Amino acid sequence: MTKEVIIIGAGPGGLASAILLASQGVKVKIVERLPILGGRTSSIEAEGYKFDLGPTFFLYPRVLEEIFRAGGTELRREVEMIRLDPQYRIAFGAGGKLDCTPDIARMEAQITELAPADAPGFRRFLTENRTKLALMEPCLETHFNGWKSIFNKRLLKMLPMLRPHQSVDTYLKRFFQDERVRLAFCFQSKYLGMSPFRCPSLFSILSFLEYEHGVWHPIGGCAAITAAMARVAERLGVEIHLNAPVEEIQFAGRRAIGVRTPGGAYRADAVVVNADFARAMQKMVPDHLRRRWTDRRLARKKYSCSTFMMYLGIEGRYELPHHNIHIAENYTRNLDEIENRHVLSADPSFYVQNASVTDPTLAPRGHSGLYVLAPVTHQHPNVDWAQEKPRFRELMLKQIAKAGFKDVESRIRYERVITPADWDTRYEIYRGATFNLAHTLDQMLHLRPNNRFEDLDGMYLVGGGTHPGSGLPVIFESARISSRLLLEDFGQRVDWKESAGHGQPLSPRGEQEAETTTV
Repeated sequence: MTKEVIIIGAGPGGLASAILLASQGVKVKIVERLPILGGRTSSIEAEGYKFDLGPTFFLYPRVLEEIFRAGGTELRREVEMIRLDPQYRIAFGAGGKLDCTPDIARMEAQITELAPADAPGFRRFLTENRTKLALMEPCLETHFNGWKSIFNKRLLKMLPMLRPHQSVDTYLKRFFQDERVRLAFCFQSKYLGMSPFRCPSLFSILSFLEYEHGVWHPIGGCAAITAAMARVAERLGVEIHLNAPVEEIQFAGRRAIGVRTPGGAYRADAVVVNADFARAMQKMVPDHLRRRWTDRRLARKKYSCSTFMMYLGIEGRYELPHHNIHIAENYTRNLDEIENRHVLSADPSFYVQNASVTDPTLAPRGHSGLYVLAPVTHQHPNVDWAQEKPRFRELMLKQIAKAGFKDVESRIRYERVITPADWDTRYEIYRGATFNLAHTLDQMLHLRPNNRFEDLDGMYLVGGGTHPGSGLPVIFESARISSRLLLEDFGQRVDWKESAGHGQPLSPRGEQEAETTTV
């Protein structure tokens, strides 16, 4: 008899799970609360402009390539991807800038201009983190369900390189003495919503991935990835129901047996949750059914920062890099205000995506689409966004001029702003913490909610709230882990890496020319 699975949420993790499960003959139904696909990896489209809602670039395509091959196709056939060079411009409020490039010689030359003594550390950093990633990959692909699971040969082998007592910034002092250079290789901890001064040192692999495997722009934005995944899933027979918010997960005792939506109830042999973990537990699962992850315990957990977002359709063009990052002059204070004091900074760091210089499909001819992001505190009584939103908007328009985006306000033809309060209420993200549970050592591996959810039977988790964590590549890996566990519980064993074959990578290491194929 064919097994049936319901997936809550059509975000990247839910869509990846659907492809993997359907490829093994499981009947899959996705129920999505919003009228569009993609969750936070969807798009905003208005007046000829198109913006990614959340993620704006793609790292480490290997995992997604293998998922597409499991679904009977190739990533390169479904989405046109361009590798960026420079990857981004990073400017420092304390002075200086780097146009970060995967070209090693050019990058060394730029580091030499900023901090001559640090240039030799770049190649050493790449070499050590290449080894670290090779050792870490099996752990990122493994399910951890308790203390005993961490005492395996693979994890023990990499312990000397983990340096759990060190932050990313402290670890980088082995290679770079200039604080600005270290920040260029550790600001990526913000991809996890964390400070580089607290983020565990193992996440130095994030910046390594950018140089080794590229920073990629999908034509049409990252939402083109989720649209392609939905196409592949539907080819495999997956049903996708939009405008179908789950009101409750239904149980027989402690076993999940289906969901109830305004359109009716759906029964299944298993339920996969791709919604924000803490919010899903609060809204869909009675507190008394949860042992480890009760509402009280969820409230005590550490959560990532949030983001203040501006999506601006601009008349005219800015001939500036695709990705622009500005680090506040006093970055330590900026981070303290976000993570500890929970107040808004007078000099916030920020990021501006100016993707129209690469992708003309994102704005009308002669116009630009600017995506502006400032990391801010998650929802906290110290900040009332109903009061602060106009003031912080004005501040951010002044801030982005520091990166060369001048005279913006008079040229705005479309504008949308999203605050942490919007992430919380409209997008159903607990405390508006856009990167989910913080990636502290006490909230990693088996200490995160398990992929095979430990509190209830027949329930599996995918997304940033489970192992391995946040960020698109690891969210896709969470889909593989959870789908493999689910299939094992159905009595099926599969190795998608082996069954997909090796295939051709999207781009070999160091290649600068874009690999592009249009559907």
